[in-house]
Amino acid sequence: MEKRTHPIYLDNHATTKVDPRVLEAMMPFFSDSFGNASSIDHIYGNEAASAVKTAREKVANLINSKDPDDIIFTSGATESDNMAILGVARALKNKGNHIITVRTEHKAVLESCNRLEKEGFQITYLPVDYNGCIKFEDLKKAIKKDTILITIMAANNEVGTIAPLKAIGEFAKENNIIFHTDAAQAFGHIPIDVIDMKIDLLSISGHKIYGPKGIGALYINQDNMKLKIDPLMFGGGQEFGYRPGTYNTPGIVGLGKAAELAKIEMTEESKRLSKLRDMLYRQISSQLPVEINGNAKEKLSHNLNLYFPGIEGKALINEAKGIAISAGSACTSKEVKPSHVLTAMGFDNDRIHSSIRIGLGRFTTKEEISLAVKEIVKAVLKLKRV
Repeated sequence: MEKRTHPIYLDNHATTKVDPRVLEAMMPFFSDSFGNASSIDHIYGNEAASAVKTAREKVANLINSKDPDDIIFTSGATESDNMAILGVARALKNKGNHIITVRTEHKAVLESCNRLEKEGFQITYLPVDYNGCIKFEDLKKAIKKDTILITIMAANNEVGTIAPLKAIGEFAKENNIIFHTDAAQAFGHIPIDVIDMKIDLLSISGHKIYGPKGIGALYINQDNMKLKIDPLMFGGGQEFGYRPGTYNTPGIVGLGKAAELAKIEMTEESKRLSKLRDMLYRQISSQLPVEINGNAKEKLSHNLNLYFPGIEGKALINEAKGIAISAGSACTSKEVKPSHVLTAMGFDNDRIHSSIRIGLGRFTTKEEISLAVKEIVKAVLKLKRV
């Protein structure tokens, strides 16, 4: 067996490796096809513009958006979240000032809402249960006559819990409220149909589905969102005025190719990763006391958030040098504060600080799972002795 020079990568919620097929599709747009997609008076610009158009169609196809022009390219889901939440709130402030979200949302959503509170908006932060799920009754009770937006993530980035998007979308539609979802962790991993689920706004990132970093998109249901979202940036008029700036053509092409591959491979990939995840948990739990955080069934197939009683999570991460894992969101891993997701789920500090997140991916092998189990068991037993 070839000796490994790097740890086994099991942090695919933080980011994914660029698929070689995605990189291959991107490469020409760094060299021969280097044109500016806005300069369509010559072949260089037209080549780039055509590539952007094709990528827009591929992203739209993955979420069943009927109009590719509903896809607005951004730098990633964080920007998309900000654009959606701040944009809607500021556009509709004369209609209402109340927004509903969830305590376990990504910081891009929570911080956007926090910004709006400073501007005079009222935010309701829904609680979650022990599995990380909202209670629909809580959502119903939270509605006010001046509620303008519901923003609830499609799948949680720490525990993988999947939200009932269709039920939320239908409820929002019945009450004439705009529905936004941060789908960074769900896009390309579970089926999403923006028409059937009645989603008005949806945020995605390329680097969560084996595409490049620094590119993402915001789906905007143009039929329902006319004059209901203010842009955050101003300039050249690209992206229908929502998000001006020179097109990141290589990144856009990469996102499009990644979306195309996900459309083809998502179902089989999900089945394979579910088997590997279950194998990982089964082998660990047969040797160590361990519990799953989050919904054991309605969750992403590549997610496993584990609680090891009496073992400090950060110590385990540092001791298990043969694998690359994390304690939670990559956006907050430098903070000393406990996970806001596990806190909102009602866990005590001991459990929160004794939990780790494992994210499997397209390039994870059965052999790597077996090696990871050995690494985790060895590290936990050593820490118990200490």
